[in-house]
Amino acid sequence: MIEATDLVKRYGPHIAVDHVNFKIEKGEIVGFLGPNGAGKSTTMNILTGYLSSSEGTITIDGLDILDYPLETKQKIGYLPENPPLYPEMTVKEYLAFVGAIKGVPKREMPKRAAEIMEITSIADISGRLIKNLSKGYKQRVGLAQTLIGNPEILILDEPTAGLDPKQILEIRDLIISLGKDHTIILSSHILPEVSAVCKRVLIINRGLIVADDTPENMAKRLLGGSHIILRLDAPGKRIAQVLEKVPSLRRLEFRESQETGTAEVVAEATEEVDIRRDIFRALSAADIPILMMRALDMSLEEIFLQVTTQEEVNP
Repeated sequence: MIEATDLVKRYGPHIAVDHVNFKIEKGEIVGFLGPNGAGKSTTMNILTGYLSSSEGTITIDGLDILDYPLETKQKIGYLPENPPLYPEMTVKEYLAFVGAIKGVPKREMPKRAAEIMEITSIADISGRLIKNLSKGYKQRVGLAQTLIGNPEILILDEPTAGLDPKQILEIRDLIISLGKDHTIILSSHILPEVSAVCKRVLIINRGLIVADDTPENMAKRLLGGSHIILRLDAPGKRIAQVLEKVPSLRRLEFRESQETGTAEVVAEATEEVDIRRDIFRALSAADIPILMMRALDMSLEEIFLQVTTQEEVNP
């Protein structure tokens, strides 16, 4: 669906995007993350055709965006961080204006606008001036304009910026529902939102793609194996004596427990194996109550910080 090949963008001696390669399949919802100045916005602007690359290619459904600019742009709906709204227009007037620009036939426009306003839940404010709308409704109008040309691809840059928690949840649910019929690239600094919406994440840092996978697979690689966190009702010394006999265990790390009178420990397997059964049997035989047992995971925030910090330490 979307393929970037050896993408480079130079501004004089500065390289903003450095030989970036990725492929996004039809129907995927992909998070695109990066620190400020990492090349994320530049890459997104190249994907939309707003900027041209210094080197490399972008293809949409096999069509090069430079060779087929109109055909490829018709396939893309773009919501920048600050939606391109005209405050003196009503919502209905604005959507008709955008539809005309995007080539929606005039006879089809009323039906198309009504469908889009229903999808984005703005039908009840269609006659209001955009300048009088709340931030949340303005974001919805911005999303509506991305959909008016019936694009296959949506590129959303910070779609929940400045919204309150309720509005964020509403926009998140809307994006998830849009993902049933569209390929979506979502950029956001609110990483829990990306985790909730995206199955796959691309992370760019200093112009380079430093991670491209599911958050779960990234966490496994960064943690370096299978890790289980346990809260146990026994002294740490006794726990160590029992668990050190488990053959598949590599090491134990004791942590401060959140529950008085208990011990909290992270058990790491010798390789990528599930050690829960072995641990359970060993603790059960020693009559040590297990108050909690779960896989140790990393949040997307922790993954993001680790991969971007590693790149800064090891350029």
